[in-house]
Amino acid sequence: MTALRPDGRQPDQMRQLRITPGYLAHAEGSALIELGQTIVLCAVSVEGRLPPFLRGSGSGWVTSEYGMLPRSTHTRSPREAALGRVGARTHEIQRLIGRSLRAVTSLDLLG
Repeated sequence: MTALRPDGRQPDQMRQLRITPGYLAHAEGSALIELGQTIVLCAVSVEGRLPPFLRGSGSGWVTSEYGMLPRSTHTRSPREAALGRVGARTHEIQRLIGRSLRAVTSLDLLG
């Protein structure tokens, strides 16, 4: 007998995936991604400025911002923006997302 997951699925059963592209009206690109009860909102903004170390290089740049809503988990966490600082975990997640995006992006085409 196989134990079910807490949400009632079999151990080898995938969660339902739904992707809604163009979710935000004013972003240059966006998507709402739902995987079971996990919901992620992705938005893209385009700016005409570069970090100082890339100016004149002909390369573009991709970076990321990450944040969880205060009630995303079982216990409420304070909004980091309200605290005036980004926590170490959030900072590392932002860095990981940015590095991952840059690894799969042709930055020279953005320059």
